[in-house]
Amino acid sequence: MYMHYCKRCHRVQMLNGHKQFCPCCQSIITELKLSYLDYVSMDKLARESFQERCSDEEQLKKLGTTYRMYKYSKWYKELQRQLMPPMVRSCAPVERAQMGNVVSMV
Repeated sequence: MYMHYCKRCHRVQMLNGHKQFCPCCQSIITELKLSYLDYVSMDKLARESFQERCSDEEQLKKLGTTYRMYKYSKWYKELQRQLMPPMVRSCAPVERAQMGNVVSMV
């Protein structure tokens, strides 16, 4: 489980996996460095303060993290498969030279 912040919804969310889009509004979300256990151990005032810091763009850059292994995830591979047209490779047929010194056995 990973903590994310949506700028459009102004909400901190716990989502499974390294999600890229908000499940509510489909806008891009930021994955946070904060763990779930640290978040739930905060009191209400600390959570509100944290959410206010997330709404500031400069603070969000410091609080956020980049998931570096996304290129290996299923959703990324599926997205690439959908975006990239299938590659058709064509090549000229290979000319076969006649061999005069070959003996066939039947």
